[in-house]
Amino acid sequence: MDQAGLRRGNLALLVRTLREHGALSRAQLAVRSGLSKATVSSLVTDLEQRGLVHSAGVSAGGAGRPGQLVGLRPTSVCGLGLDLHLDHVGALVTDLSGAVLFRHRIQCDVPALGPDRVLDQLAALAKEALDAVAGAGGHAAGLTVSVPGLVDTDAGAVRFAPRLRWREVPVADALAARTGLDLARVAVDNDANLGAMAEHAALPVSDLVYVTGDFGIGGGVICGGRLVRGSIGFAGEIGHMSMDPLGPTCSCGRRGCWETQVGLQAMLHACADPEDQVHDPTLDRDQRMTMIRARAERGDQRTLHALHQIGSALGVGVSIVVNLLNPAVVVLGGYFAALPEWLVEPVRQEVAARVLAPGAGGARVVGSRLGFTAATTGGALASLRRVLEDPASVPILSAAEVAPS
Repeated sequence: MDQAGLRRGNLALLVRTLREHGALSRAQLAVRSGLSKATVSSLVTDLEQRGLVHSAGVSAGGAGRPGQLVGLRPTSVCGLGLDLHLDHVGALVTDLSGAVLFRHRIQCDVPALGPDRVLDQLAALAKEALDAVAGAGGHAAGLTVSVPGLVDTDAGAVRFAPRLRWREVPVADALAARTGLDLARVAVDNDANLGAMAEHAALPVSDLVYVTGDFGIGGGVICGGRLVRGSIGFAGEIGHMSMDPLGPTCSCGRRGCWETQVGLQAMLHACADPEDQVHDPTLDRDQRMTMIRARAERGDQRTLHALHQIGSALGVGVSIVVNLLNPAVVVLGGYFAALPEWLVEPVRQEVAARVLAPGAGGARVVGSRLGFTAATTGGALASLRRVLEDPASVPILSAAEVAPS
């Protein structure tokens, strides 16, 4: 590695250390990072010039002269995650500490509007989020769009999203043109992959499978601490495992896919007749889940039976994934996470009964803590990663721009 690369790596090490431990003195940074005090002092000056750190008071206690603390400026750099969904577009901004700075969602019929009009709305939402970042005195590391479908991440294009009825849509190019952001700062990824990365950031395991429950079903796989993309980037389409070749027609045009058994539409139809209010297309997912939860809590037998049926079918598919990948944790996201009291246990029972390895191979089944926000959170984290891996990508500020200590 050359000197410039080594310095970038050391800058990233200090930023990670401050994120993990909070404000530290230069001496403490040297101890925790393994770098010399002189190197730490030079690196801290660099980070100060980029507005990433500031003076955070004086350390208390200990022998000798108190040390000046160095802390991250959380809002100095933010990541933007955009959510492209069947019935809405959304945005979420997180700062360096992981705190949410901005969140907004707009209900719309994405398939009916078509790519151009939806991308107009998404760009307007992105500009609103970027204005919020600028208003907080921050720099946007970039934006990442989550899409429920096959995404060519290198090209930033949606190859096929059956639920959205999109094919070959150059999302990154379109958003860069509409927002004025450099194309290098605009990324697109599959929603389950981003959800898996967000969950992995909060769970200290190396092998994890994330299953997102929505109108479609997606999977994100973390193996050895790294996201599994497959040979051409389309791994994780577990919702299209054929569970019943004679079953209902799926959105992809095939029959009996797993999503026809456990997708949100299947759950809603199992819980209620077509004329029931829960099928009202003007309701968002949170409102529907609130209604289903209320019915389950008051003991409505049709709802309880439907949730047990969905949980068992979900468990059969999860068992296949566990037998194949032997993850430490299976995280149930999306609408599954909104109903954990009724879905997690049937899944655990099926996994225990169907996985060959003793004790289900050690796999734990848990509900997501991020729920419907996992993909946008993952998008924001993915956008921040370029700065976390290379703080030198943040421009040096002028003297007037550097925040006072």
